[in-house]
Amino acid sequence: MRFGMALGWLLVTAGAWGQGLPLPPRAGAAASGSIVVKAVAELPLREREARLEAEILRGNVPDFLRRFCPVSVTNVHAGRTNIVTFFAAPDYLAVGSDEDYFLTPLTPQTAQRIADALGCSLPTRAMVDVIYGAADVKLEPHPMTPGSTMTAVPVFAEHNRIVRTQRVAALTKHSAGSLVAGHKKDVVLSNRLTNAPTKVAIYGWHKTDGKAIQPLYTGHTSAWVDYSHGVRLVATNVEVNGRAMSLASVLRSRELSALLSDEGPMAVTAYPLPPVWKTNAMFAERTMTFALRSDVRAQINEPLPLGEAKPLKLILYALPNGNSIEETAGRQPASSNDWRFDIQHIAAQTRFLRAADTNGNYVVAYLEAGNKSWPAWRKAHRDEGGEIRGMVEELAARYTNHSTRVTLSGHSGGGSFIFGYLGAVDEIPASIERIAFLDSTYAYDPEQHAAKLTRWLKSSSSPTLCVLAYDDANGLLNGKPFVSLRGGTWFRSQLMQTNLTSAFTFTRETRAGDDSFPGTLHRVSARNGHVFFWLKENPARKIFHTVQVERNGFIKAMLSGTELHASGYEYFGPRAYERWIEGAPPER
Repeated sequence: MRFGMALGWLLVTAGAWGQGLPLPPRAGAAASGSIVVKAVAELPLREREARLEAEILRGNVPDFLRRFCPVSVTNVHAGRTNIVTFFAAPDYLAVGSDEDYFLTPLTPQTAQRIADALGCSLPTRAMVDVIYGAADVKLEPHPMTPGSTMTAVPVFAEHNRIVRTQRVAALTKHSAGSLVAGHKKDVVLSNRLTNAPTKVAIYGWHKTDGKAIQPLYTGHTSAWVDYSHGVRLVATNVEVNGRAMSLASVLRSRELSALLSDEGPMAVTAYPLPPVWKTNAMFAERTMTFALRSDVRAQINEPLPLGEAKPLKLILYALPNGNSIEETAGRQPASSNDWRFDIQHIAAQTRFLRAADTNGNYVVAYLEAGNKSWPAWRKAHRDEGGEIRGMVEELAARYTNHSTRVTLSGHSGGGSFIFGYLGAVDEIPASIERIAFLDSTYAYDPEQHAAKLTRWLKSSSSPTLCVLAYDDANGLLNGKPFVSLRGGTWFRSQLMQTNLTSAFTFTRETRAGDDSFPGTLHRVSARNGHVFFWLKENPARKIFHTVQVERNGFIKAMLSGTELHASGYEYFGPRAYERWIEGAPPER
């Protein structure tokens, strides 16, 4: 969507939408923009941006910049009219006061960190066009003499003075906080960054006739920052056809992306940031979150210290549909809206494992598809698992200095990640020690998977297969069945077990259910405990999809087939990991 087209679609909506920057109030002793300029003028880029980022996040930002402006766009897709309202900062990011502020050019990585901290995003090229069309104040661009000084703070300050003079002149008609545009090039999101992750994408600097001086450009490295660059923040929450959605989901949508993108569905919805380890001293662990692919987010959680003497158990945990990494890792919920943080607790269950098995280093790599659905991700990529295989090998390669054994695990749609990997390898390699399906066998196909799993299980005494499932075909959601008789994990898991009977002799044990979780639990095992199926009947027609994981299911999946398979916990019993939940009250 270019500017000329956008004019016919544009509507700026008045009203108190309540979107803005969640910053602390500006302190009375905070430095003015002029003082900040002097403080950073001679600093190297890294130190300069660290100071500017700190100033912004501590609240040294003009008051007029804190309240966002709603902007609405309408289009028609497949005969349906769609309306999106997004929320844009009234001006580019600045430090200082209303009377003395400094518009701050920044690298995309610093801009992205600030955006992440404030629940914001950077705009697309199409959004920049729409913002310019909607702007109450359209300032004329003022290019300065090209040269090596373009990246120097004194030139930044001079351009800031020119722009502020223009803006002050417009205050008689449009107060501070009105939407203003035209005076900077925007740092933007672009699909071109998919193949240029170390670059910055810039666009804009509209002239008064609406034409942009700067076409979309990714020729500069991400370390290039000149006086013409501006960082316009937009909220990550938008409204689409009257309902709340995330900006990223709209940008990725085939149906809705054209509202805010002229590059089709967006594969890039954030700039990649260098991963940083964060230490959690309470649980003697550290985590690092990073983009494993442009549309795959990963987080590694390691114990401290990570000694090379112990075998390293690398668990790749593919997330269930709809859950983020943070929700899957879990914590003590702060409100009823936090229910997703209280349904899996993989982090706390991992801490239980570390305490129970002190002879191993348990490392978990959480894997989140960009659209929070591994089945949808695989359908969109259509590479038959090649990318998934690459991700598995890349994560394992991080630990080549250790004696590393890999577990492939996942809940719900996360099983699709595992099956994608199985489809990409001719044989399951010896480095894969365990495969654990946590109610996630939906995509099991006997022709594709049965023989491959059998050969892997027979290859040595090490491979272990664990499958958790319940009778979902008998479950009811709002009084109605939600899976077909053959489409759920109950049927697929039993089919897998049946297929393996030609190679292995199984034994069956049962355990009665209780009032909370009625239904017999069947333990079907073979190969000296290295093949386990835990199958839960469901006479009350309940939904146990997440309960299986919450009630020590992850622990069971990791310890089945080991000497600790029944140590200190019970599958479908009380949560054995309560003391290891983030934010839980201390043990008495």
